Amino acid sequence: MSQTILNTQFSDLKLFRRGKVRDVYEAGDNLLIISTDRISAFDVVLPNGIPEKGKILNQLSIFWFYFTQGIISNHVITADIKQYPPSLQKYKEILDGRSMLVKKTKPIAFECVVRGYLSGSAYKEYHEKGTVCGVKLPSGMQDGDKLPQVLFTPATKEEHGHDINVDQAFIEKKLGVNLSRSIKEASISIYEKASVYALKRGIIIADTKFEFGFDKEKIILIDEVLTPDSSRFWPKDRYQPGQAQPSFDKQFVRDYLETLDWNKTTPGPALPPGIVLKTSEKYLQAFKMITGEAL
Repeated sequence: MSQTILNTQFSDLKLFRRGKVRDVYEAGDNLLIISTDRISAFDVVLPNGIPEKGKILNQLSIFWFYFTQGIISNHVITADIKQYPPSLQKYKEILDGRSMLVKKTKPIAFECVVRGYLSGSAYKEYHEKGTVCGVKLPSGMQDGDKLPQVLFTPATKEEHGHDINVDQAFIEKKLGVNLSRSIKEASISIYEKASVYALKRGIIIADTKFEFGFDKEKIILIDEVLTPDSSRFWPKDRYQPGQAQPSFDKQFVRDYLETLDWNKTTPGPALPPGIVLKTSEKYLQAFKMITGEAL
């Protein structure tokens, strides 16, 4: 198992941004995205790293970027370290397997959430109002039920605090009807194609989120795609509506944290070794089931 990497410090490269999980550097006219082993929950970065997590997120995203490129173009230039500029070669031991060189885009400031199953904040809203992001659903649905149709439930991207669920009318007002419909259609198409594939591999993709940006005038897929950080992955053979589902994703960590006396603000609590190891195993299992390959 490789060394856990929580932070990168490349003094001769210009740091573009440091997110909860990814460190992004300028690379000429492009960007270098590095997936670290950091993990966040409830918008707080936890002290522990999860072994292999960054490599799993990076390589699984690359798999899905290629899998969905027939639906929409994406920002990946290359993830082959040999094709990186000479200035990055000295960092190849860190970058190999956990980084990609991408186009610099103008991001669209919404999380494009797609749901095929009723879970998480969607179930909470349904339980209280009978709706999900303003969409009326049949009565009597249980936590984990498959939805009557795939729902596009966008959310604002907040710099601080939680993203806020909004409806289609809200983003149409902010982005215009044509752009809003374009990203909705792309999001649903990606989700549907990936869900059919994943189901054949034994995984239910309950929900996920996408991000898009402008490459000049063209809308493309950016950030990460269909990873255990951005999606709910449920084992098909253990799926049972009406209860919490076992998962191959970050929900395992959230469930552990809910048992603690923690107010979900910084600093986050350290995860015990058993939780760290189990999380790594879940992410690795999702990667192997989806790609058919070992990391």
